[in-house]
Amino acid sequence: MGGAMAARLQRAGHELYVHSRTRAKTEALLQAGAFWAASPAAAVRHAEACFTMLGLPEDVEQAYLGDGGIMSALHPDFRFAVDMTSTRPSLARSLSLAFARQDAGFLDAPVSGGEPGARNGSLSIMAGGDAAVFAQALPLFRELGQTIEFVGAAGAGQQTKLANQILVAGNMIGACEALLFASRAGLDMEKTLNLIGAGAGASWSVNQLGPRILRRDFAPGFFVEHFVKDMGIALEEADRMNLALPGLALVRQLYIALKAQGEGRSGTQALILALERINASPA
Repeated sequence: MGGAMAARLQRAGHELYVHSRTRAKTEALLQAGAFWAASPAAAVRHAEACFTMLGLPEDVEQAYLGDGGIMSALHPDFRFAVDMTSTRPSLARSLSLAFARQDAGFLDAPVSGGEPGARNGSLSIMAGGDAAVFAQALPLFRELGQTIEFVGAAGAGQQTKLANQILVAGNMIGACEALLFASRAGLDMEKTLNLIGAGAGASWSVNQLGPRILRRDFAPGFFVEHFVKDMGIALEEADRMNLALPGLALVRQLYIALKAQGEGRSGTQALILALERINASPA
């Protein structure tokens, strides 16, 4: 997703300094005129703003606070950083305070919409932090998304994304169980999918990932292993709030089993495989 989002900023005329742990992922950006940066620090040394999109909270900490990290290269002309990774609200709050001490801004702005949304500029962006920093970032956000909201103080963006992921978890198990039921009942799967995708049970999971399930296409838009991470963070936050979320806990256990079966790098629609294995037959 990060590469697709960077490409949109590049096509909008912004000069980019890019860094990735896998340089090959940046080749298209470099060929289009971006500059390679050997570290996160090098990426911000001549920049006014930076965006990060990473996998895990540990990756975010390393990119910002580690050796060669972003915080080590801030300069007077640097305005703000935006972390679009789905990570812990507490980490977002810590980074916001660290940037404020350096007279710079920070937003936690995770997104929803997957790789298609990143390519098409149709992401939903949920930003937490300082409202004045959000106003500075808004023109850039408009290159990346269609639904863009400032949701509150530092960490609120991450909390909003966690609410989104809780909903996605429920939608995914509902979509997969519905399709498994329809298959076992011997229904015409295409017709069933068209009908339920237009009714009260419709969801993004049904309409976007249902057709891929029928094609047995489990390529990722969003990795199983990253979804397991997000659900774990949501449950940590719920525990901190003394809140029981038994539905989320169940879905996470199914995804953990799926990951243990070698599907960690598959897309979230691969949940159907875990349910099929429980029932000892393919859909």
